Amino acid sequence: MRCPLQPYTAGTLISLSLLLLLSTCSALYEDQIKKFDWRSVHVGALKQVHVDLNHFQPRVLLSTNEQVVASLCPKTGEIVWRQVLEQKSRGDIKLLQVSGFSDESSDTAAAPMGSHLGFDMLTVQGHAPALVRGWNTNIGTIEWEWSIMPLNTERAQDALWFYKNSVLYHVVPVWRSHLEISAYFATSGHTTGSTSKIMAAWIKSDSCLLSGTYFVCLDGKQLISLDLLAKSTQVVATPLEAEPSDKIQSLPGLNGVLIANKKLISVNKEQAVCSELNSANYVIGSFNYRKVVAYADLTDGNLKINAAYLDNCSPVPELQMSLAFAEHYGTPSLRSFDCKLKRNGDGKSCLFLFATSAESIVAVQQGRVRWTREESLANVIDTQFIDLPLADTEGTLENEMKGKAGDIISAFMRRITTQALQIKSLFLHVIGLGPPPTDTQRAGLVRDSFGLHKMMVLLTRTGKIFGIDNIAGKHHWKLYLPHVSGFENAEEMRLIVQRTSKHFPLQPLCAIVAKSVNNGNGVLFRFNPITGHAAEGGLLQLDYQIKQMALLPETEQDFVKGILMLDATNKVHVQPKHATPLADGMYMYTADVKTAELEGYFVKYAGGELTCTPIWNVRLGGHNSEQHIIGVASKNPIEHVHSQGRVLGDRSVLYKYINPNLVAFVTQAPDATHKSVLNLYLIDVVSGSVIFSMTHRKVRPPLHIVHSENWLAYSYFNDKVRRTEITTIELYEGNAQGNNSVWSSLQAPSMPLVERQSYIIPTIVEALRETITERGITNKHVLIGTASGGIVEMPWHLLDPRRPISSTTQGREEGAIPYIPELPLPTENHINYNQTIARLRNIYTAPSGLESTCLVVATGLDLFVTRVAPSKTFDLLKEDFDYILISIVLVVLTSGSLIVRHLASRKLLKQAWK
Repeated sequence: MRCPLQPYTAGTLISLSLLLLLSTCSALYEDQIKKFDWRSVHVGALKQVHVDLNHFQPRVLLSTNEQVVASLCPKTGEIVWRQVLEQKSRGDIKLLQVSGFSDESSDTAAAPMGSHLGFDMLTVQGHAPALVRGWNTNIGTIEWEWSIMPLNTERAQDALWFYKNSVLYHVVPVWRSHLEISAYFATSGHTTGSTSKIMAAWIKSDSCLLSGTYFVCLDGKQLISLDLLAKSTQVVATPLEAEPSDKIQSLPGLNGVLIANKKLISVNKEQAVCSELNSANYVIGSFNYRKVVAYADLTDGNLKINAAYLDNCSPVPELQMSLAFAEHYGTPSLRSFDCKLKRNGDGKSCLFLFATSAESIVAVQQGRVRWTREESLANVIDTQFIDLPLADTEGTLENEMKGKAGDIISAFMRRITTQALQIKSLFLHVIGLGPPPTDTQRAGLVRDSFGLHKMMVLLTRTGKIFGIDNIAGKHHWKLYLPHVSGFENAEEMRLIVQRTSKHFPLQPLCAIVAKSVNNGNGVLFRFNPITGHAAEGGLLQLDYQIKQMALLPETEQDFVKGILMLDATNKVHVQPKHATPLADGMYMYTADVKTAELEGYFVKYAGGELTCTPIWNVRLGGHNSEQHIIGVASKNPIEHVHSQGRVLGDRSVLYKYINPNLVAFVTQAPDATHKSVLNLYLIDVVSGSVIFSMTHRKVRPPLHIVHSENWLAYSYFNDKVRRTEITTIELYEGNAQGNNSVWSSLQAPSMPLVERQSYIIPTIVEALRETITERGITNKHVLIGTASGGIVEMPWHLLDPRRPISSTTQGREEGAIPYIPELPLPTENHINYNQTIARLRNIYTAPSGLESTCLVVATGLDLFVTRVAPSKTFDLLKEDFDYILISIVLVVLTSGSLIVRHLASRKLLKQAWK
């Protein structure tokens, strides 16, 4: 937009020019964009999809379980455009209708010239209200929108929609009673006047679906169906050969056709099907202007695709193909396909689109995998950073120096021998006879000098595991664990590092702890996080259910930390079993989310067996057990505390209350007066003592907690003033320290001094995480994930609960900033600048080899990886450091000193001869 120029005087123009020249700007240099960070954009698990290769702009239109509507490029799978809709039930997509996708005229919704009421694509989402939107699929914009609010919102949750002849039908089932059908003009939302109620006492919520215009329910060995648009209501029973073992499925594209027992069943007398076909999934398309049904099956790692014409059930040889299908993709399900003429006119090329159980999107064309999208990364539940292995020379030196004591002569001989071997290896490599590089070396997976290059291991909700380079974002390996899930109490699967890369030549070891979907018992999978290969036996099916687990702090000679597990009968187990004696003296606790009851256990090893004894019990549910736990936060086990105290203005020391066994629990309960009440408890989980408690009234979730050193920060929504607040707490022992070497919860000092303060944050908080470094010397910052997709790096001195109300001498001596209720959110503190992270859920941090730098990965619908330096890079030279200038200065100074020394010596010699 251009604004008209106003007549200015010469003096005004000169003053304005000077101001522009003197103004400064805080920004990210263009050459730094994506230099230390990268972002991976996703759409989520596939829900509905349409492939259209014959459009003037070929496209793949889809909706996902993450409430996303998007268009993909059929050649590469890259996102052309993406729209992230409302969250939860309001954004749940009920129907996706593409204009002109099939041959039927009822599927077209082209608008008259000059009208804005047509649509390329129509979506229906939510139920109260239900939003109907028309989309322009070229650029992904909403052309129009209308909504309806049902009278009964509970019934509307099960509502179904279908589109026919430019009319949108809303079907609300009232289970065991009747069906309510309302009709609306699709583009305007005006009712057609035809609202009907059909009595159907045979409908049940767990066995009914909509297939085109037919409402179908499974009743034993028969299908009971009803045509909702028929002039006369007639219930039809269709017998089946056997009762289906799985749920029945509808087949989009054919009215009244379903899939039961891998067979096509038609409840529509006018629609014939090929009943002799047998497959787990089918899809309808067209080939040579004839309707075909395509189906695919996975057998022994080979994916076979076949097709048959619907009119005579004869096979379509052009569509038959077979290809190898990688195991990490999971079980494929054919969702859509389309064909187009090849450029040379020699036949047609077809693109088949699959959704898999591992939440991958796989495109197959001409007998090979054309492209894939790993959409399980939209639901990451745990992340670990693993140090890369040493290079050959560093590994040889490490192996030489480790664990070998002796005199100077023997050390000298080992050094000479090692260097001789290195010279020999170099010579062999030069002449081409040296050993080939390993897979990790070929992939560039070698530890750098500063420990910034690491392998990032991500665990997703579906049980798929990724090994990703944190610098380049390359997927080095993928694993898939089928039939696993999270635990009770809404606990997700766990990714545990049992052995790091620091113990050369031993390889690092990670483990996945999960629950089997089949029997509910525990599952343990151990693997090498650098190569992705199974290790230590790989997959282990446990014969007990896991109630709680912990990592043992000590190791044996193999440097593997054992996993201590408590089963449902309160018996303890250790994996690997040879680490069982190391569990002696361990403490564990369990927390029931629903009853808010905590229990503590003591583990003892005696007589070759482990025993578990309950030692304390805390009930946080209240006298009527209304409270339930909504948040638990413990400290990071790899955290180091550098400073044990805080220097005050009078030069005295206020010692921190650093209890490694302190865990924060937050409970919520309804209240007649205050609507909702949050209670915070700080509990020592070894002794069961309640160290501190606090109550917040008229507040409610979302709640996010971060717990580190001697402080705690948590965010919540204040219902009274309708804003998000952050409360911070610091614990101190006082001016005297009880024990400066070893902490014991059984002989703990007196109750700590508590400093607390609340702040207003002008945004909705989605995640909180503290920065962490190798030695804990660097200042602590809190990373705040916002609902807008940004990550704000908040210095702790702004969240400090000891900020004085007014500026005082003592406060200035401590460096404390005067208290201001509202926290600033400057744009320069957003570490992801314009790289917005959709649906941000978690932030994970890890230390690097540099004390100043912390590695960060943010997960949500998207994935963002970066690094932060809370105290700046004090241990690293800047990028624009002038090496040439400093080299010249050093050479000049060295040369000058030598020349001056020579001249001084000559002068002294002449003086001596006088």
